[in-house]
Amino acid sequence: MKKRNIFLVLFIGFWVVVSSLAFYGYQAFKSPNILVGAEAKVLLIHKGADFKTVQDSLRTGRFLKDPVAFGFLAKILKYHENVKPGRYLLKPNMSNLEAIRYLRSGNQLPVDVTFNNIRLKEDLAEKITKNLEITKAAFLAALNDPAMTGKYGYSPENIMTMFLPNTYEVYWNVSVEGLFDRMSQEHQKFWSEERKGRATEIGLSPVEVSVLASIVYAENSKTDEIPRIAGLYMNRLKRNIALQADPTLIFAAQDFTIKRVLNKHKEIESPYNTYKYTGLPPGPINLPPVVVLKGVLNYEDHNYIYMCAKEDFSGYHNFATNLREHLNNAARYQRALNKAKLYR
Repeated sequence: MKKRNIFLVLFIGFWVVVSSLAFYGYQAFKSPNILVGAEAKVLLIHKGADFKTVQDSLRTGRFLKDPVAFGFLAKILKYHENVKPGRYLLKPNMSNLEAIRYLRSGNQLPVDVTFNNIRLKEDLAEKITKNLEITKAAFLAALNDPAMTGKYGYSPENIMTMFLPNTYEVYWNVSVEGLFDRMSQEHQKFWSEERKGRATEIGLSPVEVSVLASIVYAENSKTDEIPRIAGLYMNRLKRNIALQADPTLIFAAQDFTIKRVLNKHKEIESPYNTYKYTGLPPGPINLPPVVVLKGVLNYEDHNYIYMCAKEDFSGYHNFATNLREHLNNAARYQRALNKAKLYR
């Protein structure tokens, strides 16, 4: 009788253990364990992260209802050997199995990279890396590295012309070089054979088109005036007349609070001083939108070689074909500045 009782106890105990393991296994595999009762959340896994780092992020980010169950299944599925960096969107009530398969796949969530209204490399580096793992400092260093820029056919002075302002979808953990590759591809898409042919027709390279477009963009706040301003500067380039573009002086001074360019600014020693030096400066003074690049390629054919901002501060310009007419336009504008008490 004793033996039968012992056997019965052992048998029942065995099935209790088996049932418990089965239940726990089911819980580990199939039961909701990710963000139970919470909203979807992004998990960032940095380059070089190991499984422990992922576990720590899941724990501190309150992703897991049962961290032990997640760890148990992750080891069975060998996720600890297959951690992939990236940006992942974990959804409410995912099971451990669903989450681990997703993380192992490396099928991460892309991010939007947007940059516009850019003057300086620092501005570009800050905006383009805002939603990325790479740092502003790392990207800025690449922009100033002759070896890096040379790989794409540019110099540190003109590398900015490779970047076309827009919104792009990339992966959060893209490398600096990977981001350069993507921007180069987008640049090449824009510069079709037809557009490169048009640039050749007007006597400019794609880089020179971008540099001139940056000056036109700085001069202009009205889209409909872009081709006319571009035509004026093309007339000056063709006649080897200094561009005398005030925005280049402001760029040379690195003082973007200047509202009124004075004679002292015209004495700044800089290759960006288009009062001192003829031709285009060595690089762009901003990143012009695509519409401005198109405006330069299809500039207006006219005889204007002078322009001055209109005295009504509308953003439009008065254009002139001779110096006398231009001086009259400039005098009106100077009086308007004085009246508005804009002395610098």
